[in-house]
This record gives sequence, C-alpha cells and structure tokens, in this order.
Amino acid sequence: MPNPPVVLVFAGHDPSGAAGVQADMESISANGCRCVSVITALTAQNTAGFAALYPQPPARLRRQARLLTTDIQVHACKLGLIGNIALVDVIRTVLGSLPAGLPVVFDPVLAAGSGQPLADRAMMTAMRKQLFGLTTILTPNAAEARMLTRRKDIHEAAGLLMQWGCRSVLVTGADQQTQRVNNILFSRDFAPQYYDWERLPGIYHGSGCTLSSSIAAQLARGLDIKSAVARAQHFTWQSLKHGYQLGGGQKHPNRFFDKDAS
Repeated sequence: MPNPPVVLVFAGHDPSGAAGVQADMESISANGCRCVSVITALTAQNTAGFAALYPQPPARLRRQARLLTTDIQVHACKLGLIGNIALVDVIRTVLGSLPAGLPVVFDPVLAAGSGQPLADRAMMTAMRKQLFGLTTILTPNAAEARMLTRRKDIHEAAGLLMQWGCRSVLVTGADQQTQRVNNILFSRDFAPQYYDWERLPGIYHGSGCTLSSSIAAQLARGLDIKSAVARAQHFTWQSLKHGYQLGGGQKHPNRFFDKDAS
C-alpha cells in the first residue's frame, strides 16, 4: 500500500483526550492521513475544567521537531495550542525549514474551553508577526477573531488577519448565541463562503481541534481550500452529532462515528 499523507502537528496534550494532540491524531487518521506530533505543552484538565499549563522548554521542542522533519516527509502542518511565547520562534523556524507552499492550518487557541486565558497580548503579537505570514488558513472562532484584531465586525477582523499574512481565514460561529451555527470562509482568492449548520444540543470539548486537523488532512491529500473546508465541516458536525459523555462536563466528539455505525 502507498504511504498515507503525513500531517505534522504542534499542539498541547489534553489528558481527557477530547481536545489537543489526541483529538488531532484521531481526526487526521479518520481523514485518511498519518499524524506525527510535537507536544507544545502538558495540561491539567478534564471535561469539567482547566487547572494548569506546563509548556515544553524551547530547546527540547526544537530537537524533537528537527529529528521528525529530517526523517519524515510532511505534507501539511497543523498548529494548535502553543502555550509559551518562547515556542513561537521555534515553530516559525521549523515551518521555515519545510518545503515552500506546504499547507499550514493554524487554530489559534487563546483560551481553554472553560474560559481560562492561554495567550496574552504579547503572545498574540508574536503569533501575528512570526506565524501568520506562513499560515494557509487560520481557524479562529468569532471570539478569537475579535480578540486577535480588536475588531467587533467579523468581516473587518478577517480582512485584518489576511492583511497580516494569513491567506485564508475560517471564522466559526459555534461560540455565538445564534439559533444555528454560521461559519464564514474568507480568502484572498475568492469571495466569502457562508456555511449554515444545525446547532446540536450540549457543549463539546475539542470541536475546534477536530475541524482544523480535518482541514489539514484534506489539504495534505491535495484538496483545494474550499473543498477541504467543506469536507472538514461535515466531518466535524458528524463527530459532534455522534459524540458521547465520558465525564461530568463537556461532551467528547466521536471522530470514528462511521466505524461505530458499521
């Protein structure tokens, strides 16, 4: 059998398995690719709350990433929780060493699902200056887009994010108080694309990780941005629809829903 496309992930570890690198691995595998990962930070959390963040030392992360990328051909990258401003430059250096044009999906995790901040203004500035110019598609929710840009209007926020270097921006609306979930894909290459999804009952942990990793996998397989985003949204919605309650807090997406059904 031919080797599957490989997605390199930089993300934190969530012990509950709902979000973070485990969510990335499951999503990428379910979308037909192989995940290789560098964990940026350990966390202390469960489905009900977030307690602590333990970032990796920069030298350790640099060594892990260098060994991976000099051995395995990577077809796309996904960035999630970074955890420490010192790691931004390390990640930028790694991305700069990869082939030009490699798709990079960046899910800017600025706060835990329970609300605790995970990135301050200095971190956001470093991300903007060092990573946005290497980003194929940024996937913030509406609150994150506003936080990054200090713009209330989503169209203005997305325009500024692209002005800062992101080629495309998918702003998701699950965090907004709307009857249905409205997502918008902005790009330098085409007019905004609007998506409307049924809002499912309950609160899910790891939906953003699921979506961004699925996009990365589809881009690694050679799909264009529009097709990758459409497929990833469908996969994410199905994962949430078939999700389950393992703990006393937020629900887990079920990223292998099709296998369970069979």
